[in-house]
Amino acid sequence: MSMLTNTLGRYFASRFVISALGVFASIFVLLVLVDYIEMVRKTSGLASASAITVAETSLFRVPQLLEKLTPFCMLIGAMTCYLALSRRLELVVARAAGISAWQFVSPALGSALLIGIVATVAYNPMSANLRELSKRMEAELFGSAPGGGISDASGFWLNQVTDDGQVIINAARSEKQGVRLTGLTLFRFDRDLHFRERIEAREAMLEDGHWLFRNVRRFALDSPPVDQQQLAIPTALTEAQVRNSFSTPETVSFWQLPSYIRSSESSGFATAGYRLQYHKLLAQPFLLAAMVMLAASVSLRFFRFGGVQKMVLSGVGAGFLLYVLSKVTEDLSKAELMHPIAAAWLPVLVGGLTGFLALLYQEDG
Repeated sequence: MSMLTNTLGRYFASRFVISALGVFASIFVLLVLVDYIEMVRKTSGLASASAITVAETSLFRVPQLLEKLTPFCMLIGAMTCYLALSRRLELVVARAAGISAWQFVSPALGSALLIGIVATVAYNPMSANLRELSKRMEAELFGSAPGGGISDASGFWLNQVTDDGQVIINAARSEKQGVRLTGLTLFRFDRDLHFRERIEAREAMLEDGHWLFRNVRRFALDSPPVDQQQLAIPTALTEAQVRNSFSTPETVSFWQLPSYIRSSESSGFATAGYRLQYHKLLAQPFLLAAMVMLAASVSLRFFRFGGVQKMVLSGVGAGFLLYVLSKVTEDLSKAELMHPIAAAWLPVLVGGLTGFLALLYQEDG
């Protein structure tokens, strides 16, 4: 009977899933607390910021941060699982019954693949939607006045040339991949590039042929400030162009990435970042399986006489090196020095082969 379907295999799989979800939940709580404290610090001077709103904003921001840590959750979860099985002598009894290390690992590998598929097709779209919702809540918290909250965000910049001259737009935050902007400051120049005025606005929406700004305050050199409810500025930008300027591949869900890639290609923009993100999500189940293989290579042994610290350091070190490799390949891909497919799948192959060869040497070498 296959180890994936018999009672012992289901037991090993359940122990691994419980350990992985426990690590996932622990890191989630830690990130929420840290992010909540940071948000409380930022909103301490805002009378309209309630504790519940700040907590919800932090709660909606964290899932996307945690998505990047999912491989490490699998690594630590697998190490915790096998260490617990070894301490309770369950691995020793299983080995005495003639079960090999490959049979120990196969249930966890199957579970990691299933978790990776769920993370790609369900968790990623959910985290992207929650991130957009958190941006909207941040805009409500920091955007109570024209230009409000600019100092609290890194900002986005956009330059456009119209028949009337040049307009430089700075937005504190973007929503819907740049279609809606909040916390705006505009610098308008005439055709001869002479400064005309500075404009602050609470929000702006991209509509057909123009930007529509709301809650506007205009500052000119030779007149006092003027407040307006709305201001329309013509633009030749399309939604695809704006998304390429304001959105990041991480904020686009897995199911929307193919359409974004086609849209960017038809508009003549670089698609390396979107393609890399798409292939990283496709490779995510196999990356989680590679993490399980790495964990098994350092933790499938008897720890009665010590060696736990060495096991932990070895596993964490291997995971850190794999993370560095993934960042290097990601930067090379974004610089168009490496194909996105190679950049996404190389860490998977390196991690999986390293764990496989190490486990093969320990068991059969």
